[in-house]
Amino acid sequence: MPTLDLNADLGENSPELQVADDAALLRVVSSANVSCGFHAGTPEGIRSTVRAAVAGGVAVGAHPGYRDPENFGREVVDLPPATLQAHVEYQLGAVEALTRAAGGRVRYVKPHGALYTLMSVDTATAGVVVAAVRAVDPTLVLLGLAAGVALDVAERAGIATAAEAFVDRAYTPQGRLVPRSEPGAVLHDVDAVLARVLRHVETGRVRAVDGSDLGVRAESWCVHGDSPGAVAMATAVRAGLEAAGVRVASFVEGP
Repeated sequence: MPTLDLNADLGENSPELQVADDAALLRVVSSANVSCGFHAGTPEGIRSTVRAAVAGGVAVGAHPGYRDPENFGREVVDLPPATLQAHVEYQLGAVEALTRAAGGRVRYVKPHGALYTLMSVDTATAGVVVAAVRAVDPTLVLLGLAAGVALDVAERAGIATAAEAFVDRAYTPQGRLVPRSEPGAVLHDVDAVLARVLRHVETGRVRAVDGSDLGVRAESWCVHGDSPGAVAMATAVRAGLEAAGVRVASFVEGP
């Protein structure tokens, strides 16, 4: 039986802004990318999400981003390499502490937003983040874009990797994500999304926005928790995968 991970970005809520139903998504996904507090979330909310993930047997990953809550971490912040590395190390340490207090441990790292996107094309940025991962815990797995350079940088540094595809995002012909500023970048049709995931399971291919087919490596598929209808989409994808004989489980041990 083939196995595939389903992950979501969680821990991003605050009293002022509720962006995701963490409790509902944690009943569906097998891995949780938990905000480290720089781009979104609060210590109390992050702790609550981590506790629920550990209690539910969901693998916990750290989701560090730029210190840019005004833009939800979706704008590049120009930082010296040493500063960026310190920021990533700080964030990993925060979520690791909360996870250990809940009786679990952080198993992987998936950078957030603009940092994730820049790492997929810029080897220097990828190298800084990988250095931070190595410094904090070299046993952590880096989850990153299948077509990006970050996975190669990590593997050369001795960090294990897993490749990710996106349930709710459109792809360019180069295998990158269509920028959110462009029409059609975020997908909302549950039936179309499920068909796309099942087609990938059968063929290993995903259709790009220009109609071309991409060969995409994917150990994990992401549903953005802050997207409208995220719970319904994740639920439909999981049910569809299991009906097709696919076991949904994390790519790492958990929690």
